[in-house]
Amino acid sequence: MASSEPLVLGIETSCDETGIGIVRGHSLLADAVASSVEEHARFGGVVPEVASRAHLEAMVPTIERACDTAGIALRDVDAIAVTAGPGLAGALLVGVAAAKALAIGLDKPLYGVNHLAAHVAVDQLQHGALPEPCLAMLVSGGHSSLLRVGDVTGDIQPMGATIDDAAGEAFDKVARLLGLGFPGGPVIDRTAVSGSSIAIDFPRGLTTRKDLERHRFDFSFSGLKTAVARWVEARERSGEPVPVADVAASFQEAVCDVLVRKALDAASSEGIDEIVIGGGVAANSRLRVLAEERASKLGIRIRVPRPGLCTDNGAMVAALGSEMVARGRTPSALDLPADSSQPVTHVLA
Repeated sequence: MASSEPLVLGIETSCDETGIGIVRGHSLLADAVASSVEEHARFGGVVPEVASRAHLEAMVPTIERACDTAGIALRDVDAIAVTAGPGLAGALLVGVAAAKALAIGLDKPLYGVNHLAAHVAVDQLQHGALPEPCLAMLVSGGHSSLLRVGDVTGDIQPMGATIDDAAGEAFDKVARLLGLGFPGGPVIDRTAVSGSSIAIDFPRGLTTRKDLERHRFDFSFSGLKTAVARWVEARERSGEPVPVADVAASFQEAVCDVLVRKALDAASSEGIDEIVIGGGVAANSRLRVLAEERASKLGIRIRVPRPGLCTDNGAMVAALGSEMVARGRTPSALDLPADSSQPVTHVLA
């Protein structure tokens, strides 16, 4: 079990993706995902009850699909890992209950891991072992965080976080405002390609000298979202057409500018020369380009997993579980709870 190449099955159900990943060491064998995003699209956002029901329906067939892809039987795994939090309470409960059933039925150790830490650990599947320490920037629908990672299995210290809307949440709200649909991140990224990122000078939250004194590494995107709404409303009142592509590109530039600026500042302040970017917004093409451009000038390396590993998936949970096994961490108890507000400092439940 303490092998350096453990075979781990990971279960992710923190939001609207039922993810099952199978990992051996740092090698990804299967990454099966069943998404309920289309069921939520007509509501303009994720409905917790709908997500929970979708997880129940998708769990067994997604596990079977992952095992078939990896060419293994369930009895072959060395451990079961599951997202214990943070996330939607009902959705988490489905995954945790399934993981407990597998752990008991297969007589395998259970690891209840932190969703945010898993977004950091998944980078190892593409770029190898994480440097220690490294800086992680996690950007998603619910989180915009800067973390100092000394050990992804147990030493993660928050440096900054969102104080209102997370980056991904702002993308969703602005996309809805522009009539682009849900989820907002991918559609704004596509729309921005044909727009100008300098057409509109939208505000950069928490970047003034006064803000930096109190919130140097924190994020705020609520004011930006409001600024976009007011700009669009002013155009509509005047009877002028709204240049959707320009608004999308200028909004996206404002978000990415702040994210990259603060991440590089945090890394420099800690003397860290590698930054891992994770979470759904890490799939944004402009964020990737801007981070690479600015980091290279400072001698800082940017590590970003491929887009499919940035969004919620079981592979990231399996990757963190594999690291737990390899480092000999004590497994979770079978009365493991689902914790919707689990802090990132609590990596293993």
